[in-house]
Amino acid sequence: MLDARIVKILQDIVGKEYVSTEKADLICYSYDATQRRFLPDVVVHPGSADEVSLIMKMANAEKVPVFPRGAGSGFTGGSLPTEGGIVLVMTRLDRILQLDEENLVATVEPGVVTEDFQKAVEKVGLFYPPDPASLKFSTLGGNVAECAGGPRCVKYGVTKDFILGLEIVTPTGDIITTGGATMKGVVGYDLTKLMCGSEGTLSIITKIIIKLLPLPEAKKTMLVLFDSIDGAAQAVSAIIRGKIIPTTLEFMDAATIDCVRQATDLDVPESARALLIIEVDGDADVIAKQAKRIADIVQPLGVVETRIAETAEQSEALWQIRRSVSASLRKVNPDKFNEDICVPRSKVPDMIRRIEKIADAYDIPIVNFGHAGDGNIHVNVMIDGKVPGQQQQADAAIEEVFKGALELGGTMSGEHGVGIMKAPYIPLELSTGAVDYMKTIKRALDPNNILNPGKIFLDG
Repeated sequence: MLDARIVKILQDIVGKEYVSTEKADLICYSYDATQRRFLPDVVVHPGSADEVSLIMKMANAEKVPVFPRGAGSGFTGGSLPTEGGIVLVMTRLDRILQLDEENLVATVEPGVVTEDFQKAVEKVGLFYPPDPASLKFSTLGGNVAECAGGPRCVKYGVTKDFILGLEIVTPTGDIITTGGATMKGVVGYDLTKLMCGSEGTLSIITKIIIKLLPLPEAKKTMLVLFDSIDGAAQAVSAIIRGKIIPTTLEFMDAATIDCVRQATDLDVPESARALLIIEVDGDADVIAKQAKRIADIVQPLGVVETRIAETAEQSEALWQIRRSVSASLRKVNPDKFNEDICVPRSKVPDMIRRIEKIADAYDIPIVNFGHAGDGNIHVNVMIDGKVPGQQQQADAAIEEVFKGALELGGTMSGEHGVGIMKAPYIPLELSTGAVDYMKTIKRALDPNNILNPGKIFLDG
């Protein structure tokens, strides 16, 4: 429990109404999408970079841990207050400060909700592509901290590819800027990219400069059902070899399709054992030709059925199949571990087969879907946590999944980050030298280990 004196200092910095030690408030900020819970000592809602700076200076002087938080939608525990202390909720900083339509640049605060920002820029004919599944409630600051991805990454890239500059507060309380509003800039180290994906361990983001694109004129969605996962994976490579880079290339394996069949009234043929949702965007005439060419390219690869949306309503109906997945998984088992491995896209069938063997070996349902275009597989290990031994089986199965991905030249996290959930597995992927190098950076920037301690590295 924090000393009352520290709570009073926080109240003096941000205002009494923005500081809470009430049990109900502490519980609200004690968990994220992992459903793990750690109770903080105090919740603080700063309203400016200056306030964040003062809080960090005080925290360093008093050796109090600080845990920055956006919407708390992460899957690896990156915002959890594992050591109590201060939860610093950044959602008051929620303004779009500038939309520069001439230079295709926006400046925003970290509490802006991702979808709200997308809608705002689209109103003026601009486009922000990164689209994590949590976009309706996740914040841009959290997206940057985790380097969020999403279905459109296959064509446009991940969050870090659109971040030109940042204003940050360092762990010791300094306010600095990195990068800027220009498309080029190579003065000094690239601190902007260092902060993207650092999971709130190296700085607190207070302002973001974002690169935008012109809004594509139109998009066309198609759904292709295959008789095997091999056909779907071959289709992905064939489409890209055909010099077409779709906006999205989403896949579902046989287990996922079975879940959708059982939980919804969506019409999916029994012979379908994999599917792709493919979307292209751009000039209306060009995308119509691309959709036709894609259908021709994939036809010899075990296609069961092809559906091409001709209207926005039909497009939405196709995407509804993908959106129904999360709800349908609860029919399998009540508890879910959502991992996000990534392998070279040609290795997706090999990885799916490995996962099927792991599921059989541990007698646990594992359901797979994700972003086929970049090999990012969302591996959903489904258990009933009330059944004795299932948690241990799940832990062992997840480690085998990670090892399988690495053996195929992949990674154990494509977009969710490390946080606390994947920290024990870091030695599987990173060498001791690489980890030591990262720890050296952390110690140099955060000498008192005040900012988001316990994340990424188990021993600080």
